[in-house]
Amino acid sequence: MNTPLPYSQACENNKAPILEKLRDVFTAPGTVLEIGTGTGQHAEHFAAALPHLKWQPTDHPRAAHLAVARLQQAALPNVLPILELDVNQMPWPMSACRWAFSANTAHIMAWEEVETMFQGVGACLQKDGAFCLYGPFKHNGKFTSDSNRTFDESLKAKASHMGIRDIEALSELAQDVGLQLHDDHAMPANNELLVFVRSA
Repeated sequence: MNTPLPYSQACENNKAPILEKLRDVFTAPGTVLEIGTGTGQHAEHFAAALPHLKWQPTDHPRAAHLAVARLQQAALPNVLPILELDVNQMPWPMSACRWAFSANTAHIMAWEEVETMFQGVGACLQKDGAFCLYGPFKHNGKFTSDSNRTFDESLKAKASHMGIRDIEALSELAQDVGLQLHDDHAMPANNELLVFVRSA
């Protein structure tokens, strides 16, 4: 009897709309650093649809095992073995990438970890690359929906360090490492895909 693979319904719901936007950003060959691979559903879906890319999955040492069985079963030639990545531990195990992607991580991490995530991406990202960050966000401190407000309350009830982040604050972190917010795509379920590129 096969053991069920770890599964996220949210990943299953959002992978198609995210891919539609990534096709327009990750246009050239290169390696994608995925921060927070989780169950591996995104890595499997995106790498299969974008064969010109090499996909480098990573996750925190406590969670990196979750995606292993799925990615081994998929056996995609452009998916690299998953790396353990604690964003706080510098230098990161990957020193350079053309693209970077992370989904639903910024509201789970402590703010200090969000800061180090941007520092790490800023150090790794090539000049012509981009960092795509997906999730729910606030605008000028305001929630974009009642459901996001409720979600933020539930996060803080679980752990005080979690919470939906403000786009303006994230943009400041990006500017500190030479990146700027280039696009902000509205996504289903009151989420957004932020695209950061090197400042001119």
